Parts: sequence; structure tokens; C-alpha cells
Amino acid sequence: MKWFIIGVTVLLSLNVIGCGQSESRSSFDGVNAEFSDIDDKTAFMIALDDADVPHDDAYNIKVEQDGDNGIPVYDIEFETNYGDYDYEIAIENGAIVKADYEVDEQWLDRLGGNPVSVEEAKNIVLEKVPQASLDDIDIRRENADGRGRYEGRLFFNDMKYEFEIDPATGIIFDWNADLRR
Repeated sequence: MKWFIIGVTVLLSLNVIGCGQSESRSSFDGVNAEFSDIDDKTAFMIALDDADVPHDDAYNIKVEQDGDNGIPVYDIEFETNYGDYDYEIAIENGAIVKADYEVDEQWLDRLGGNPVSVEEAKNIVLEKVPQASLDDIDIRRENADGRGRYEGRLFFNDMKYEFEIDPATGIIFDWNADLRR
């Protein structure tokens, strides 16, 4: 397995998804649609967007072609001053096959945000998984460790999502998504 670093100059000159690449058909998300294979830079940008991380904040970036349950993926890792991020992005269509990140709880207050209710926390999850419904989300308030949090899970479209949201800022500080086939 060969790792390589993506430089900031490469990120600034990204091509549009699918330019000059072969088209294929996919039913990965349960819908037949036309997709183009994505490149490593596009996969990295999908991960940054999902994590809501500005590209200038990412460093120690590693991208590798790999596979997950027979699905060719880009395995992407990067760090920020406030957390570590790991993603698997399907090469065929850019779908997130796996995501795992944790934001350092000490950074939550520095990152800002506004207090949120349980219902608002559910809507934050729906922003990340817009096809799901509020009824699909199981969420509860936890205070066991002294710092409050909303913990929850969501099963949707062959994906299992587990998350923790800071009620003081509305920031998802622990997110795990995993394809279950």
C-alpha cells in the first residue's frame, strides 16, 4: 500500500467530478444512477465536506486506494488541530462507505456554535444524512462524564451511524458511519 501527500496547491486546482473519466452505472445507494469514477482529490474534498473541515485546517493527509467488502475505495486520513479523521470513499460514485472522526472536546468551546435542543440535534444529523427522517434517529442526553452530550444512532440505507453532539455548541464531535452489507 502506497501513501501519498496531497498538497494545498493540488487542492486549489481540483477538477469537477467526472471530467475526463469513464462513466459507469451504480446501484450503491439503492438507486440506479449514472456516476463517473472519482479521483483521489475529489474523494479528499468529499471527506473534508462531510467532516465540515476547511482544507486549510487539514494536515498529515494520506490517501490510498483500497477496498471494503469488494467496493474499491479511497482510504483517506487527515488531522486537524482539533481532531483526527478517517474516511473510505467509493471510487465508483463518491459515496461515503466509512467515516470515523473525533473532535477534541477541549476544542469544542473554541470552535464556537450555539446551544441546541434534542430536536435541533436531530436536525444536525439530518443535515449529514438528508434522505433519513427524524423518526429514524435514536438520540438521548447523557451526562455521565460531567460534560453533557447527545448520543445517538441511525440506521439508514445499509449504513449504521453513531454520533455524539455537544449540546453547548451543536458540533458533532464524534461521528462513525459504516456500511453494513
